[in-house]
Amino acid sequence: MLKQIKGLHHVTSIASGAQENNAFFTKSLGLRRVKKTVNFDNPKLYHLYYGNEAGSPGTVITYFPNPNAKARQEGTGEVSVTRFSVPKGSILWWEQYFTESGITHLPRETTFGQAQLPFLGPDGENLALVEANEARAPWRTPSVPEGHAIRGFHSVELRLKDTGPTKDLLRFMGYETAGQEGNRTRLVCPAVSTANVIDLMEDPEAPAAQQGAGSVHHIAFSVETREDQMEVQKTLTEAGWAVTSVKDRDYFWAIYFRSPEGILFEVATNEPGFARDEDAAHLGEELRLPKQHEHLREELLENYLEPITEP
Repeated sequence: MLKQIKGLHHVTSIASGAQENNAFFTKSLGLRRVKKTVNFDNPKLYHLYYGNEAGSPGTVITYFPNPNAKARQEGTGEVSVTRFSVPKGSILWWEQYFTESGITHLPRETTFGQAQLPFLGPDGENLALVEANEARAPWRTPSVPEGHAIRGFHSVELRLKDTGPTKDLLRFMGYETAGQEGNRTRLVCPAVSTANVIDLMEDPEAPAAQQGAGSVHHIAFSVETREDQMEVQKTLTEAGWAVTSVKDRDYFWAIYFRSPEGILFEVATNEPGFARDEDAAHLGEELRLPKQHEHLREELLENYLEPITEP
């Protein structure tokens, strides 16, 4: 069993428009854009990162805006919900705020004893706020009072035809079963106290999901160092998982493999972080390009990357 994994590192999704996506996460939800860069594998697409002040592991949701992305089809074999953590007593404020802001939200729910408020992102993605005991500091912004602000991730939910094989994998990765409610199983990573929950929703009759705008592209698990990552890579490979070589993503190193139902899992290092190429006080303000794509800057800005006007 792996002992190096420390909960979620980041969640990466697909968007249709960069401007709308940026405004929603920075203005409507009050997160900080900590990096404006491009997709390593397709530099014609942005890669936008939003999180707390430093973009700490466990707080960062990222997007690949793609104006040509088709609409997603919900189903099994996908990350079906991404949940953020807010302080206890905050959901009533958020419910009123969403109503006044025209953000689509669903009735409050209680899952495993925690109040949560489901809502939809700009591409119809399923998001939720969960009330929890929170010590993490939020990004301070005029749009959301500090006492109600998002602290980072609470959990993700995977919708699966059969939860058994994925539960076995996550337990091998260091997670422990923490509860069962109907067809939902909760697993928790005991190594950390935040961004440490994964819910598995079993739905054997649902069709397979089709990825598109609003889909989660992959989820990333956190490890402290490159040495920890190498141990994870070695152990997973020896257990029969097809793990990639290490990829340098500038702000972390990454390895990838697919879960039993095809969900893309990443294991990302906590080092070096988002301040490696920008002053911490000015994260996300300028377009940063991977060195191999720097020669494309003028072409990308002129022909491919949608201008982002700050809200």
